[in-house]
Amino acid sequence: MSNDKLQYEVLSEEFTEYDLSFKIIVVGDSGVGKSCLTMKGTKNHFEDFYSPTVGFEFFTFNVRINDKNIKLQIWDTCGHEAYRSLITSFYRNASLAIIAYSIDNQHSFNNIEAWLNEIKSQANPETKIFLIGNKADLDDIRNVDKETAEKFSKAHGFNFFTETSAKTGFNAQNVFIEAAKELYLAQLEYKDRASRPGSMVPTPYHQEISNNLVLEEEETKPRKKKGCCKN
Repeated sequence: MSNDKLQYEVLSEEFTEYDLSFKIIVVGDSGVGKSCLTMKGTKNHFEDFYSPTVGFEFFTFNVRINDKNIKLQIWDTCGHEAYRSLITSFYRNASLAIIAYSIDNQHSFNNIEAWLNEIKSQANPETKIFLIGNKADLDDIRNVDKETAEKFSKAHGFNFFTETSAKTGFNAQNVFIEAAKELYLAQLEYKDRASRPGSMVPTPYHQEISNNLVLEEEETKPRKKKGCCKN
């Protein structure tokens, strides 16, 4: 089954009855708009002068894919180099990672490979990875061509790529809808493999999907750290 054949409905933030819960981490350089994108995509809210992220922030996004209610538990992280070591702990049990860059910032695009290598070394090998080019509303001062980013995404095996704008809302919510679809299909794939005669759980990632991704309540409580950076 492909993503475009899945039916979906965005549910309210207060919705509490869900069948599956997945952990998502949002990373990228400081200033690329990670927090604004996450807030716009999950709450449809944008602030021109958003306060810098301190350590990390926690968001949720609820969506029904076909017949399953899915909760995304989204960890938006600080992107400053000085606090890079704090982020590695958030890769644990992440089902999907979003790497964001800004289309007007070539340096943030150049650093994608470093973020990608960090995810691959710290997260489970089966973690899905999205590439997001934010600040699409700044097309007149663009420094990163969309075609270049698309080629990079394909060459490095990203599961999804798109450009977004936290300011206008362009594709902001769609990022998290696509994340839910990707993880829903991964769950179906796991169930199919596990149901085959003589099969074994293929990877720790799929075991986490089936057993451990409904996170305990204490894991959803933000534990912010001081002295971070502007996102």
